[in-house]
Amino acid sequence: MTEPIIQFKHVEKRFNDQTVIPDLNFTVNKGEFITILGSSGSGKTTTLKMINGLITPSAGEILIDGQKLRDLDLVKLRRHMGYVVQQIGLFPHMTIGQNIAVVPKMLHWDKKEINNRVKELLSLVQLNPAEYMNRYPQQLSGGQQQRVGVARALATNPPYVLFDEPFGALDALTRMELQREVKKIHESLAEKTFMFVTHDINEALFLGQRVMIMHEGRIVQFATPEEIVRHPATEFVEQLLGTIRQNQDLWRQQYE
Repeated sequence: MTEPIIQFKHVEKRFNDQTVIPDLNFTVNKGEFITILGSSGSGKTTTLKMINGLITPSAGEILIDGQKLRDLDLVKLRRHMGYVVQQIGLFPHMTIGQNIAVVPKMLHWDKKEINNRVKELLSLVQLNPAEYMNRYPQQLSGGQQQRVGVARALATNPPYVLFDEPFGALDALTRMELQREVKKIHESLAEKTFMFVTHDINEALFLGQRVMIMHEGRIVQFATPEEIVRHPATEFVEQLLGTIRQNQDLWRQQYE
């Protein structure tokens, strides 16, 4: 049985005189992995940031687990909502263990509980705690730092985790490896809801159980990857799928 956990009802967002999102309506169910796909200016990052209150909607209603977002304590909400960004934002003067422990310490977790949680999360993201816990961010590669960013986002066992193009700055091989890891992590964590913003259609189709495709502030299709590939809803979606086919054709021509 599906259980709505994030809902947008006629959400509009204006920046000064510019309307970037005119009327957004969707529901995300508990435990889903949703990817949000779109080009620059499509409204995908604005949508993500409205979920944790970093951006306030100009009109409409956002519900988080059945509660109106405007009635919630945003500081408390963010402490229980994982957030992973491309820049990562690890504190350079703190060890990896200390970076992961930041929010649990703010919530006054027991020291032993924090230590066990840090080790558990490092293992989850395939970083040996004995080897990495006491290192500093500058001693890690970009891919390893991004793994720590994922671990930190999961530190308080949040019901939802938001990803804002987290792998965009990584090389192709590292990016593919982390995509597989994040997908595996979601599958291993019962009832965690992931929302992942990307401009890469391959990434969106690989990760998402459902893919929300945005164009000019509107959702043009919100469906499973299979449905999108088989039945693109608009010419824009067809063009996106065409980029995959075009790249495949170019490779075939070059190497056949």
